[in-house]
Amino acid sequence: MSRLFIVMGVSGSGKTTVGRLLAQALRLPFYDADDFHSDANIEKMRGGTPLTDGDRGKWLATLAAGLGAWEVAGGAVLACSALREQYRTVLQAGASTPISWVVLEGARELLAARLSARPGHYMGVGLLESQLATLESPAYGLHLSIGPPPEELVRHILAQLQENPTSFQAAR
Repeated sequence: MSRLFIVMGVSGSGKTTVGRLLAQALRLPFYDADDFHSDANIEKMRGGTPLTDGDRGKWLATLAAGLGAWEVAGGAVLACSALREQYRTVLQAGASTPISWVVLEGARELLAARLSARPGHYMGVGLLESQLATLESPAYGLHLSIGPPPEELVRHILAQLQENPTSFQAAR
């Protein structure tokens, strides 16, 4: 059975790091949603301007199509902010089976410190407030604090998968 996982949260939450480690542990391909942004979106964020729902439309459609293809190929792990429920609905619509959601959460101060430590990345600390304001935390999924090391978070995810493999999914 193919499995699709989305590791979500605001910028600086560790989505890419945790997602890569999870993909390695599950022997699934890893994709980073940031790699699918248009040049215009990247330049907008690099300039400190938050994306609008309109800016995210094509990006989300591309990711949804990718999820459908990755599902057919056997599964994948995607790191994606997926900040609003409507975005998660678009992503889920690309797959025929329920997506397993891992929600990374952390204190504003820790997130800001992590973003400040990433010089040259287009998603700067100046956009953190807009991401936190946009975030609609889902009632479903596995919610994890970003305080522990990424390897510990992945061990916890794997243990939860063993215990209850469908517990990360949204009700359909």
